[in-house]
Amino acid sequence: MKMPSVGILGTGKYVPERILSNEDLARMVDTNDEWIVTMTGMKERRIAAEHEATSDLAYEAAVRAIDAAGLTAEEIDLIMVCSVTPDMMFPSTACIVQERLGAKNAAAFDLSAACAGFIYGVATATSYIKTGMYKHVLVIGAETLSRITDYTDRNTCILFGDGAGAAVLGPVPEGRGFHSFELGADGRGSELLTLEGGGSRYPASMDTLEGKRHFIYMNGREVFKFAVRIMGSAAEEALAKAGKTKEDIDLLIPHQANIRIIQSAIDRLNLPAEKCMINIPKYANTSAASIPLALAEAVEEGRIKEGDTIVLVGFGGGLTWGAAVLTW
Repeated sequence: MKMPSVGILGTGKYVPERILSNEDLARMVDTNDEWIVTMTGMKERRIAAEHEATSDLAYEAAVRAIDAAGLTAEEIDLIMVCSVTPDMMFPSTACIVQERLGAKNAAAFDLSAACAGFIYGVATATSYIKTGMYKHVLVIGAETLSRITDYTDRNTCILFGDGAGAAVLGPVPEGRGFHSFELGADGRGSELLTLEGGGSRYPASMDTLEGKRHFIYMNGREVFKFAVRIMGSAAEEALAKAGKTKEDIDLLIPHQANIRIIQSAIDRLNLPAEKCMINIPKYANTSAASIPLALAEAVEEGRIKEGDTIVLVGFGGGLTWGAAVLTW
């Protein structure tokens, strides 16, 4: 039996209303707009309201994706929420979203691969659909990174924002959809980007609170060196697996971590700027939400048309990375 082609049937996004600008941050820590823009490309980021949790952002993006796919919630067979900021340790945020959507026929679980989470998610969803286990899979990348950001640390507080992006995957005509994936991990770099507190290694205590172990820690220099190397190489590996070349790319959708990292990928792939989706000035780094948020926005803006070759690529804590090639 021939396996079906699997592609994206619909996308959706959601960002909170509150905007935190570089000028706002300059009133909180020793920094300024010019430095932040030069070093990161970021102008502002969205911050979840006090009543908003990751599941709330995920739900809003999911509703839009399901509607765009022309489906009902009851037609979704599996829900995956990719996140490093779940509502709680358990139950999974995916189960919370499932109940709110009324997706009573869907299995649900969370997936943790940091900023590469969405690509890990769509790779997993594609495998499920190809084997015939499920037909329609909802993959959501959602984060409330503001809840784990130390706003007294000028090295990290400028980088992160909140948001969600979602995609419904399902069968598509032959020749369309996902052609290849390149996934990887290197646990030797696990200490470079981490949130230590709250797990079984460092359970919550006065010591972990006073040591700020419930906030993001990042060795920026080492993560930057890793990212510059892996973004381009992962994209090239995925292209080779798909039997395509750099010249075939119609749109690159990279993880929005840092404008200099994105530029390094553009240069390595010899792409003109207009062939890269960049929304980092508006949303900053939204981790697992970054790629699906940019994808949904590219669809909204009409930057993707039927038959286009799209490359998704990202990296994150773990260290993890992933790339995917699809025909829209």
